[in-house]
Amino acid sequence: MASIHLGDDAPNFTADTTDGEIDFYDWKGDSWAMLFSHPADFTPVCTTELGRTAGLKSEFDKRGVKVLALSVDPVESHHGWAPDIEDVTGNALNFPIIADPDKKVSELYDMIHPGEGDTSTVRSVFVIGPDNKVRLSLTYPKSVGRNFDELLRVIDALQLTDRAPVATPADWTEGDKVIVSPQMSTDDAKQRFGDVEEVKPYLRWTPEPTG
Repeated sequence: MASIHLGDDAPNFTADTTDGEIDFYDWKGDSWAMLFSHPADFTPVCTTELGRTAGLKSEFDKRGVKVLALSVDPVESHHGWAPDIEDVTGNALNFPIIADPDKKVSELYDMIHPGEGDTSTVRSVFVIGPDNKVRLSLTYPKSVGRNFDELLRVIDALQLTDRAPVATPADWTEGDKVIVSPQMSTDDAKQRFGDVEEVKPYLRWTPEPTG
């Protein structure tokens, strides 16, 4: 079982889902994608997480991000669980869930937590760029639900830093000032961004680029 590192090609796979069989690369196309695993169907934390994700569909859509969940349970179980997700959270399931009973995808993405005494997946998150490269990976223990506002924030930062030679500071959110890339001279930064504040030679602030 190989670990996946940032910048690696996200492994492709074919899998059954609640929306039918998919080839991951074909399904994803040239969009961004967020692939995330949950330990099991009919569990409390996962119910809240999938409902929260469904409620954020418009936020993912406006960022051009396709969402795909996974657990080792079969498709029939996913379909049986979906009404509970809507009942508990008020949000109907609106993205596919992979059925991975043979753990093929889980093992490709190193989602099984060793030493836990079972074969369910941990709460892994992979954000994958349009070029199919892994841009972010996070792993939470089974007892801790994910912060989906943070996942959207990270996607905003990744997309911004793809568009412009900047980095985002601690606790950055959309609209905050950003840091000019250390690879860019102050003169070049002023020519590109206009407003540049040099705090240290290696730390220059500029308003978030809009183009």
